[in-house]
Amino acid sequence: MLRSLRTAALGMAAQQLNVDTIANNLANVNTTGYKKSTVEFQDLLYERINSGSAEGAEGKNKPSEINIGLGNKPISTFRSYSQGSIEETGNPLDMAVNGKGFFQVMMPDGSISYTRDGAFRINSAGELVNSAGLKMYPDIALPDGVQSVSVSQDGVIAAMLEGETVPTEVGQIELATFMNPAGLNPLGGNLLGETEASGDPSFAMAGDEGYGTIMQGYLEKSNVDVVKEMVSLIVAQRSYEINSKAVKTADEMLAMTNALKR
Repeated sequence: MLRSLRTAALGMAAQQLNVDTIANNLANVNTTGYKKSTVEFQDLLYERINSGSAEGAEGKNKPSEINIGLGNKPISTFRSYSQGSIEETGNPLDMAVNGKGFFQVMMPDGSISYTRDGAFRINSAGELVNSAGLKMYPDIALPDGVQSVSVSQDGVIAAMLEGETVPTEVGQIELATFMNPAGLNPLGGNLLGETEASGDPSFAMAGDEGYGTIMQGYLEKSNVDVVKEMVSLIVAQRSYEINSKAVKTADEMLAMTNALKR
């Protein structure tokens, strides 16, 4: 009977972790470039009740044996990189990647992080930075006297300077892709870090084969489907409830067993 208590308790812990993940998805439903996560579980080793051969009475082969499961365990959180909806903002420095690829930003320690959040701004030095002030990589700086900025689908940034009639090219956006983007490490702040699981990044210009294009004046929204998350939340709640019922039932059966001695 203690086996059922442990198994049901593991089930409750699993559904609590599931609810935590769903809550984070719902909390980030309006976060630019956010990618939803799901928890993946595996069943634990099974306890073999009957030992010896699988032969039954009179030497006949049994079709199956008695194996009792011992619950489950979380093995990973899988992040889905499906395309989120792209919405127009009207800001010329907002950019969305339509397809595969990540923007690159330089961290304070000189390392590179990756993001799908294309909300960039200009700092006091004229450099393109994200909302946290981290510079886009490779560096792109706008000269003084900029009247307007245009970004082509292949990531070429051109600035119309005061007194000129032809825009001046100031840089080009380089995108990064990974063999396994689900293996990237979420760093917070809409940033992702490279890991052994993600593999080494590959670089190319936007619009190259296998890479997305840049949409100026747009931002990619979260790919969280609120309706699906609410359904998953209800399922997790019911599963948690029924596991707690299994704990209560096992406890009542143990109490009945103890009462037999009286």
